[in-house]
Amino acid sequence: MKRIWNSFKIAFAMYSKIPMPRADWEKENMRYMMCFFPFVGIVIGALMAGWSVLSEKVGVGDTLRSVIYVLIPVLVTGGIHLDGLLDTADALSSYQTKERKLEILKDSNAGAFAVIVACCYFLACFGFWSELSGRQVLVLSGGYVLSRSMSGLSVASFPCARKTGTVATFSDAVQERTVMTCLYILLFLSAGFMCFLDVKLGTAAVVGAWCTFFWYYCMSMKQFGGITGDLAGCFVQTCELVMAICVWVAGKF
Repeated sequence: MKRIWNSFKIAFAMYSKIPMPRADWEKENMRYMMCFFPFVGIVIGALMAGWSVLSEKVGVGDTLRSVIYVLIPVLVTGGIHLDGLLDTADALSSYQTKERKLEILKDSNAGAFAVIVACCYFLACFGFWSELSGRQVLVLSGGYVLSRSMSGLSVASFPCARKTGTVATFSDAVQERTVMTCLYILLFLSAGFMCFLDVKLGTAAVVGAWCTFFWYYCMSMKQFGGITGDLAGCFVQTCELVMAICVWVAGKF
């Protein structure tokens, strides 16, 4: 039980800004951490759903409501996945060799393409979230668990682009069978929850998530020869935006 509790603490310490008791980042303590990665998505989804209900009752305007929708995931995670999206944008826009792209991913400086992508990403998020109804937001609240379950599965099963780094360390430490079983359970539970709330909207979001997952695998293998922590973060951010777009489109029909 102590090992599992330590895995929980490390997962939240790594992937959120929620204060956690200290835990030693040892291989044994990280064995089950990916099982708890989607739990960060539960927190985000609950806050999104809560804000949807509260803002409607209080009568908050569409602009402020949408701004808070966009900010909640960033505030909870500290922007760790957003950083991966921007680093990936810089690397892909360089059109360099795989080795050079991997070096760019490690560069802490933000390039011009990262800034451009950040602006476009936030504008797109704001635009689509401002168009969503309360019911659509509730459906998407399950998507934060779904995207993290898929990201965790990629860490546990996809080839790593580097033998060193965060993902390589986590991938080497995980108890693969147990972690993948837990992640698949959380994946199907979150997808089922979304479809239970609304079959059409939930199905659209899940299909969008799987399409993004397929793109993520192909892009990572072709451009980088495997995945890294930045690429996994890029997937999470892209997946959540794609799900919002898919739900918005499905709501039009």
